[in-house]
Amino acid sequence: HRQCPHNPEPTMPAALTSSAPTACLVLADGTIFYGRGFGAVGDTVAELVFNTAMTGYQEIMTDPSYAGQIVTFTFPHIGNVGVTPEDDETAEPFAAGMVVKWDPTEPSNWRAAGDLADWLTRRGRIGIGGIDTRRLTRAIRQQGAPHVALAHDPEGRFDLEAMVAKARGWRGLVGLDLARDVSCRQSYRWDEMRWAWPEGYKRQTETQHRVVAIDYGAKRNILRCLASAGCDVTVLPATATAEDVLALNPDGVFLSNGPGDPAATGSYAVPMIKGVLERDLPVFGICLGHQMLALALGAKTVKMNHGHHGANHPVKDLETGKVEITSMNHGFTVDGQTLPQGVIETHVSLFDGSNCGIRVSDRPVFSVQYHPEASPGPQDSYYLFERFAAAMSARKAA
Repeated sequence: HRQCPHNPEPTMPAALTSSAPTACLVLADGTIFYGRGFGAVGDTVAELVFNTAMTGYQEIMTDPSYAGQIVTFTFPHIGNVGVTPEDDETAEPFAAGMVVKWDPTEPSNWRAAGDLADWLTRRGRIGIGGIDTRRLTRAIRQQGAPHVALAHDPEGRFDLEAMVAKARGWRGLVGLDLARDVSCRQSYRWDEMRWAWPEGYKRQTETQHRVVAIDYGAKRNILRCLASAGCDVTVLPATATAEDVLALNPDGVFLSNGPGDPAATGSYAVPMIKGVLERDLPVFGICLGHQMLALALGAKTVKMNHGHHGANHPVKDLETGKVEITSMNHGFTVDGQTLPQGVIETHVSLFDGSNCGIRVSDRPVFSVQYHPEASPGPQDSYYLFERFAAAMSARKAA
């Protein structure tokens, strides 16, 4: 890497003196990282974040919450277990690209159906290896998530001036509604349950609750967790109205994860949620759904410096004292100081004290900022899906 790209002749770092770089990552402040490209050839512009998970790179790349972002993996060995269609969280990756320390190796795993580089190529996503990801992560932590341009050219030809201009000209995620872009276009039913040895994914045959899941960028494993909790799941697009939801006569409503600025998505999501809340239905939200619920209840959201992205985030349940290790992926957060009366803060991050959960004091309405479905990550928080099911059962019995 080097500063200030006004001289178009690149200065190669020591790690790359044996061969010319084939990929280039340019930060908006002019910092340049050279590396080896893999995956698709081309260029892209996005926000750069880092993820601390040690496993699950395929699930991370196909998480719609990463739309508009390039992911730096702090764990150096990415690609070592290959890829398999079973681990896709959506049909296509939504992360714009990936940054890794070591070049992907040949896969070594009994489930592998292909290698990462080919998978990225087929899906039009760029990867760059040979990067000092520790230095890059420190820069993100200290300066905030930067706007960057990433290019892969096997001939090593990079227009550095143009890349810096693209990074500086990118509008960023603040004020950007991405949920509408990543959401499903029409409703559908879901009955696949969580993966279990040795059967794999099984279909649900008995249900107890009708659930409408609003897709702001839902991961498949969230829907699997709902199905495994006995829910007959119907998924609706992000732009669904309260009338659309209530017409299905649900026992409960689920608000999914998703990308972008919650305040922008809230322009159409908040009125829907307010309409559902008037019916006193059980409501459960996660990630962007948590933020949407908080906005509907009268709280505010703010952009974080570098966000929370990883599978090792400790969260404390303030009502039980229990600490859960969770998966997280969010760049905005609910401002806990703005929660109105009657809305209780239930969970906080033990990294920075930010809000990670709320509930309404007198109704079966709750949400969490983290990802209880994991995928990847620990399974400490699966119980939240059972809590949602219990809330629906209690309402029926009342």
